[in-house]
Amino acid sequence: MKLFTTQSTKLLDQLTIEYEPIASIDLMERAAQALTEEISKTVSPERHLYIFAGPGNNGGDALATARLLIERGYRPVVYLFNTMPNHHLSADCARNRDRLKEKGCPDFYEISSQFTPPVIQPDDVVVDGLFGAGLREPLSGGFASLVRYINESGAFVIAIDIPSGLFGEQNPDASPDRVIQAALTLTLQMPKLAFFFAENARYTGQVKVLDIGLHPRAIAETETSYYLTTVDDVARRLHTRAKFSDKRDYGHLLLAAGQYSMMGAAVLAARAALHSGAGLVSVHSPRCANLILQTAVPEAIFSPDKGEEHIEEIPAHPRYTALAIGPGMGCNTTSVSALMHLLKELKQPLVLDADALNCIAQEQSILRYLPSRTILTPHSHELERMFGPMNDDAARLKCATHVATKYDIIVVLKGAHTAVALPDGSVHFNSTGNPGMATAGSGDVLTGIIGSLLAQGYPPEEAAIIGVFLHGTAGDIASQEEGEEYVTAGDIVTHLGQAFKQIKANRI
Repeated sequence: MKLFTTQSTKLLDQLTIEYEPIASIDLMERAAQALTEEISKTVSPERHLYIFAGPGNNGGDALATARLLIERGYRPVVYLFNTMPNHHLSADCARNRDRLKEKGCPDFYEISSQFTPPVIQPDDVVVDGLFGAGLREPLSGGFASLVRYINESGAFVIAIDIPSGLFGEQNPDASPDRVIQAALTLTLQMPKLAFFFAENARYTGQVKVLDIGLHPRAIAETETSYYLTTVDDVARRLHTRAKFSDKRDYGHLLLAAGQYSMMGAAVLAARAALHSGAGLVSVHSPRCANLILQTAVPEAIFSPDKGEEHIEEIPAHPRYTALAIGPGMGCNTTSVSALMHLLKELKQPLVLDADALNCIAQEQSILRYLPSRTILTPHSHELERMFGPMNDDAARLKCATHVATKYDIIVVLKGAHTAVALPDGSVHFNSTGNPGMATAGSGDVLTGIIGSLLAQGYPPEEAAIIGVFLHGTAGDIASQEEGEEYVTAGDIVTHLGQAFKQIKANRI
């Protein structure tokens, strides 16, 4: 699914108006119908309902929604803030103000100067239609005071499209005093980029996407660098296993992982690789790991390193169709040297995680030797260890995108909405996963999955996108069956089979 910046969304509206064709006021009415339907499911007509509308099209959406709610038996108290210079409303906002007056709204107030807010109780409902994603500067003055008052009221707040005060993309100056803190955000057509950043979760609450029928041709023709991975995207990319095939047809992954006291990471990654379809998995670990690996993962081949407790060299034999390096490996001068030596001769696809990333943080020159389309899978702390401190998720994504394009690699920035940054500058956000997956070893499982897909011949871009989605789907199934608190990394591996089946069920 395509995601768009605020500027591109405006173009989508314009193209829909042209291609359908449809008047802008009628497109706004369609949005209001979707909003009214969803609000009606959430709020009973008996609740005290306050609607705050701003002077732009977000306010127009709010006014149209107020009128449609009145038709359903609601009695909203509506405030329109006509406080712009020369009391200028957008054309469609003004039109919906007139329609609301014609409908008859006993409690409609158009504010053009000083404003005394109503007494809002914690059991009341507030619909926020003050400002949309096109806001260009932080709220101040009376609007900031109103936002603060609404937030402090404890009422159930529903934001139209985006919480007022929040920008559609980066929000370096966002603060609870200047941004609505919604319990529910009803966003139109597709999520805003800001919704994928952890620092904004306190403002959006639950996000529901409402289809308002933007024209398919408009969406297809409008270029973007941002995407949301859906089950349909993944289902059509999954390979079908041939009837006449054997293990050699599904690749041979070399997993370089583990050290003394950290062999669990290697076990988890190896199991994940095997349960993701790799025909063969060799685990290259220090000699002390022999008994552990042969017992815990009997399907894997043990490749003993010359080191007794730490990996000292990593083989790049051509029989391996892909390599995954890092889980539990340790980061010392020996491992840094082993990684550097490998990269200078490696020709196979590669995924690096955990201690392999810490080796990069310790020796930045490693980046210059990464083969094209190598996959890095850092979480936020690993990213900052490699490239320095950053203030928020938006800055981390910017860094990941820059690194991906500069070094011609793929950066999987792990988080609630894991972002896969590709060398062409595009970003693919993941739509699966849950807080239950925030557990030790979860990243090792992801490394095993991605490495397995690489070994099977998936292009690195697809291996990263599919691997992240598959990992999250397995975690979702595990959490649904066991509860988020119960889930361990091993449970994610256990549910990979169900994840594959669930995704394949969506094939057309």
